[in-house]
Amino acid sequence: GPPMCGIVGVLCADDSSAVGPLYEALLALQHRGQDAAGIITEDAGRFCLHKDNGMVRDVFGPAQLTNLRGSIGIGHVRYPTAGSSSCAEAQPFYVNSPYGITLAHNGNLVDLPTLKRDLEREFRHLNTGSDSEVLLNLLAIELFSNLSSPSHEGTRSVSPSSGAGAAPAPDCVDAAGRKLESLSAFDGKGPTDAQVILAVNELLRRCSGGYACVSMIIGYGLLAFRDPHGIRPLSYGRRLAEGSTEHEYMVASESGALNALGFELLGDVPPGHLLLLRRGKEPRMHNCFASAAAPLAHAPCVFEYVYFARPDSVIDGISVYRTRLRMGEKLAHLINRTWAAHDIDVVIPVPDTARTAALECAHALDIPYREGFMKNRYVGRTFIMPAQGLRKKSVRQKLSPIASEFAGRNVLLVDDSIVRGTTSSQIINMAREAGAKRVYMASAAPPVRYPNVYGIDMPTSAELLASRYSDEQMDEMAREIGADRIFYQELDDLRASILEEAVAQGSSIRGLDCSCFDGKYVTEHVGAAYLQSLAQERKANRGDSDTNACHLLYKLDPAPAGAERAR
Repeated sequence: GPPMCGIVGVLCADDSSAVGPLYEALLALQHRGQDAAGIITEDAGRFCLHKDNGMVRDVFGPAQLTNLRGSIGIGHVRYPTAGSSSCAEAQPFYVNSPYGITLAHNGNLVDLPTLKRDLEREFRHLNTGSDSEVLLNLLAIELFSNLSSPSHEGTRSVSPSSGAGAAPAPDCVDAAGRKLESLSAFDGKGPTDAQVILAVNELLRRCSGGYACVSMIIGYGLLAFRDPHGIRPLSYGRRLAEGSTEHEYMVASESGALNALGFELLGDVPPGHLLLLRRGKEPRMHNCFASAAAPLAHAPCVFEYVYFARPDSVIDGISVYRTRLRMGEKLAHLINRTWAAHDIDVVIPVPDTARTAALECAHALDIPYREGFMKNRYVGRTFIMPAQGLRKKSVRQKLSPIASEFAGRNVLLVDDSIVRGTTSSQIINMAREAGAKRVYMASAAPPVRYPNVYGIDMPTSAELLASRYSDEQMDEMAREIGADRIFYQELDDLRASILEEAVAQGSSIRGLDCSCFDGKYVTEHVGAAYLQSLAQERKANRGDSDTNACHLLYKLDPAPAGAERAR
């Protein structure tokens, strides 16, 4: 499956350039992926695209930015996962028919094999293993099927005024029963709202998983949509164009990117909804599941709050920062409850994400909080490094201890989560080398025991530290990573951290996707067989993580010898 990503779409005033805001937004979303970046704009009916492997600042120099002309565009940042390090996998993707469509997405489709078979039947060729390419081609097929109704052939060859001979066009009715523009109003420009709505309705019906997408169609504008469970985030906002009364619009994975560029947050694209942004028209939000008997459960990914999102983002009406404060407070209550006579001298965060929780945890424990690790900002995030060997070396490059804060003390290290345990054990080791007397480890998230299938590169169950131990075996787990004691947030407390904040802020969220912690997947198609095939695919792909020639959709041959090295 594809990794965690960041997406953005911008519709600027007519005469201004979209590339500036797109570039800045990708910088603001860089934490969501450092492996590859891409921007595509539209200028007078032509797409201008540049994408490559690397950080945003490395991919786009002045020459590339100058060539990305036009006042509308979309952008994408991605981090590497299994076997996806070729720049062919970088987004956005483009398809030329119908109209010219481009798409970028964040998330993961769980019914990929079925969808790929469907596309083969439609004579569609897929060149990469990316879900985005599948989504893009499905969107194209659905738009095409709206075009190829019999009435259409008549309309195309006659001028609008002499349409007497054309068969009457079918009417399209939206959920409220209003007639939308006729389906066959083809004028050589782009699709109508009605055609786009029909196509996305069908796309959302066919695609199971967690995904947020932004797409641009020549002669039409921007569209953004979100999976029916709202697992992956998508915010939108507006600002006044410079020296004008006209608004510019932006849609992005996180509201933090909107704030950074002075866009006023209008809200989130609700689950199963489609946002239409067209020049000279008010934004239009369409509920693609309005006619469904019962809406599907809205279940945002809990990991956005725990780890991924910027603390200044507000996701589905809930402040990420405030949820992290609550996580820290509840962690302190857990420590007091389970170990009242503790001997902790100091609380030290593992930078950066865990700072917020660690600060509040120390406050609630009434113990000093200290910074104990300096971070080198110019090295990528480790959880995101594809192969274990790289990951080991990287922690040392990234963090160096401040010895004075460890010497002779019993230290509680607080991290946002413990995934494989490799990073944790190195950090614990560094704390001991710096002179700590005892080292306790606390995770603001519960034990990660199940793979994430909705677009976060969580490894297979076998690679997850906590999957090898039950809740009764915490002492053994602590021993494996070299800690004197280990504490994990309880799942009910994590849920409460987010849902209590939702209530406090008037958000309607009442459920969350916590599948990495409880193994309950909100979408269909995720059973034991799917998880097993996912594990095999990820293993096979990791087998040659050193190669960069991963244009193959899947490694068809078994994993190369040596791929089973201890991970």
